[in-house]
Amino acid sequence: MLIAFGGLPGTGKTTVAQTLARKLAAVYLRIDALEQAIKACKSGQADIEAAGYLAAYAVAGDNLRLGSIVIADSVNSLQITRSAWRNVASEAGAQIFEIELVCSDAAMHRYRVEWRKADIPNFQLPTWQSVLERQYDPWESAHLVVDTAKFSVEQAVEGIMQRLSVVHPRNRIV
Repeated sequence: MLIAFGGLPGTGKTTVAQTLARKLAAVYLRIDALEQAIKACKSGQADIEAAGYLAAYAVAGDNLRLGSIVIADSVNSLQITRSAWRNVASEAGAQIFEIELVCSDAAMHRYRVEWRKADIPNFQLPTWQSVLERQYDPWESAHLVVDTAKFSVEQAVEGIMQRLSVVHPRNRIV
C-alpha cells in the first residue's frame, strides 16, 4: 500500500507521516530530503524541477513491488503529482490511500510555519507569505482530510490507522 500525504507546509505532515511510518514499519519517503540532497549534488542550484518527486516515485514503486508499505511525505499540492502517486501505486499493483493534512486555525498554522526549525541541513523553510501564495489545487480524488488544529499527532495517527483497517482489513496494517 502507498500512503500519500499532502498539505501545505506547517500542517504537520512530516510529524504525522513519520509517526505513522514508525508504527507501520513502513518505507518513508520525504520529498524535502530528496530535493535537498539533489540540490547538494548540483552545487546548491535551486532549479531541480521535478527531480525529487521523480526519484521518490521510482523508489516508491520498487518498494511497493517488494510488498512494503510506503509513506510519501510531500506538499503534493498539484493534481499532476497526486495523479502520479496514483499511477505509481497502480503500476506496482498496490492500493493507494491519500491523506490531506490541514490546519483550520490560521493563527496556529502561521505560528508553526514561522517558528519551526529545519531538520534537514541547509534546508530553506518557507515563509508564511510563501505558504499563502503557494499554488494548491483542490483535491479531486477520494482522500482522508485530517485537521491538525483539532487533533494531536497521536489522535491523527490513530484515526488514520482506523481508516486504513477499514480500507484494507486483511493487510498487516490492522
